[in-house]
Amino acid sequence: AGVAAVRINPGNIGGPEKVEQVVRKAKAAGIPMRIGANSGSLPKHLYDLAQRDQAEALVEAALEEVELLEKLDFRDFKISVKSSHVPTMIRAYRMLADKVPYPLHLGVTEAGTPFSGSIKSAVGMGALLVDGIGDTIRVSLTADPVKEVEAAFEILKALGLRERGPVMISCPSCGRDNVGVENLAVVVEKRLKAYPEAFEVAVMGCAVNGPGEAGDADFGIAGGRDVGFLYAHGRVLKKVSSETLIDELFVEIDRWIEAGMPRPKRLKMAKPAALAMAEASLIPLD
Repeated sequence: AGVAAVRINPGNIGGPEKVEQVVRKAKAAGIPMRIGANSGSLPKHLYDLAQRDQAEALVEAALEEVELLEKLDFRDFKISVKSSHVPTMIRAYRMLADKVPYPLHLGVTEAGTPFSGSIKSAVGMGALLVDGIGDTIRVSLTADPVKEVEAAFEILKALGLRERGPVMISCPSCGRDNVGVENLAVVVEKRLKAYPEAFEVAVMGCAVNGPGEAGDADFGIAGGRDVGFLYAHGRVLKKVSSETLIDELFVEIDRWIEAGMPRPKRLKMAKPAALAMAEASLIPLD
């Protein structure tokens, strides 16, 4: 029973005496706290400042709480200054990072539904994380909390800050797409969710970009009308029927994992795409 941490909101905690009560209990239980300032619930005495500069008001609310906790000799806490307005959130965290030595918890509050909310969160948190600002994150979505965790991991994976499962890259559709790359990518991505291992897979709609793009991935496929190409670690591995291309990809992935995931030196294909295509077309169909 119990909780891992407690969040206090400077805007509605109810004054220093209430904070002191929470701190006393947190100390006794050995539980850390989060000072969670929020643009939607700032302290009343900061309303005028918020009208002029909401980011500054958020930071001021957090700093007032920091001062109070320090006076109570409690320093086991992190701080957040969340806003639903991404530019305000970014600016507030940058200001705060220059003023305190404490860990920062990043988030865009009330970000929205999974699609728009994930984009807002990625832009807001990504802009800070790339500069080394932020220690923990939370993606706030109008959705199942599992979706929040999935989006958070994708943000960290995109910045190279955390490895958790495969990364898939795929090309946009274009006039050379003879295989339906969107459907191909959706199926591959769905099957990749079953893998906890960290590796990269490229899904290309044709063999023009396939050789180059797949050269940086552990595995890649490039579709065609009737046949597709399977790549592994920068090399063309085989040519197979388009109908079995995805299954062949996962056969090779499973074989590689069973072998201990050996990674030979990656060879970025230096040959022009047209030449690589021509050579690949000579590979017998498996």
